[in-house]
Amino acid sequence: MSTVTAKKRSTKKSTPEFSKDTYLNWYEVMLRIRKFEEASLKAYSQQKIRGFLHVYIGQEAIAAGLVSALRKEDKIATAYRQHGIALSRGISSDKCMAELFGKVTGVVKGKGGSMHFSSKEHNYIGGNGIVGAQIPIGTGVALAEQYKGTDNLCVTMFGDGAARQGALHEAFNMAMTWKLPVLYICENNKYAMGTSVERTSNVEDIHKLGLGYDMPSEAVDGMSPESVHRALAKAAEHIRAGKGPYFLEIKTYRYRGHSVSDPGTYRTKDELNDYKDRDPIKETEEKIISEGIATQKEIDNIKEAIKAEIAAAVIFAENSDYPLGSELYDHNYVQKDYPFIMD
Repeated sequence: MSTVTAKKRSTKKSTPEFSKDTYLNWYEVMLRIRKFEEASLKAYSQQKIRGFLHVYIGQEAIAAGLVSALRKEDKIATAYRQHGIALSRGISSDKCMAELFGKVTGVVKGKGGSMHFSSKEHNYIGGNGIVGAQIPIGTGVALAEQYKGTDNLCVTMFGDGAARQGALHEAFNMAMTWKLPVLYICENNKYAMGTSVERTSNVEDIHKLGLGYDMPSEAVDGMSPESVHRALAKAAEHIRAGKGPYFLEIKTYRYRGHSVSDPGTYRTKDELNDYKDRDPIKETEEKIISEGIATQKEIDNIKEAIKAEIAAAVIFAENSDYPLGSELYDHNYVQKDYPFIMD
């Protein structure tokens, strides 16, 4: 083989692992979450949103990977830092923002607020205000899917603080014993409120908790949508094959405090800046442009569309009505003969 031929072969471009549509969808999902959360923080400062507010800024790559690696039929149960996951599942910015404003046009009619979005239409069981409560709930939903004979799975998400709850061990034991179709995800953003992982346990690699139950478990780079997608796709294939649960510790970082009332003084500026240098939105945009996946014009169009969408969502929320006091006890319970209501 001649040197010229060898050079031609060496310069031949390899087939990209992910398509242009996938990259642009990741970028759009992440940017929507970031701009929604920034708008919610502004509205909170104007006292248009009250109560608790836990934003997802910095963790957007996890939501992006969920979109591309899983099916719409799969269920998701998660914690109270959940606006981003809800948006990634396709719940509209209008309904999510109106819920934060406590308006009747919100996704749960203004009765759930920041921590309790839910949508049966989107197979989104929702956020949960009780630390770790979603772990047994998601396990139970996986049991329902197994009972009904589907190949759907239930993604059960929780933070590093919730990983210290006793319910996790009970759920892990049951799920492995019955080989339930549940994907456990710990979004490890390093701090449970203001307490670092190192101060709560001598087991700092949280995914190792699954090893005591012979549950396949691994750590994932949560600042990269590519890494999240690969790990989720691998885990989902394992679960759909009937092999039982999988546990992923997705290592990520929140750029803001635990909630709006948290100044985050327990961490250093250098630590925060190190993670901001790895901002998943910035890095994805740079890769899209530098590798010619899409043009700057296409990126700018997404930015403009998201900007308009979020601005319209705030106006929609502001102009919507509050729920009537007479409806306080409506929609609190569901009367059905069949025990699994997520059918």
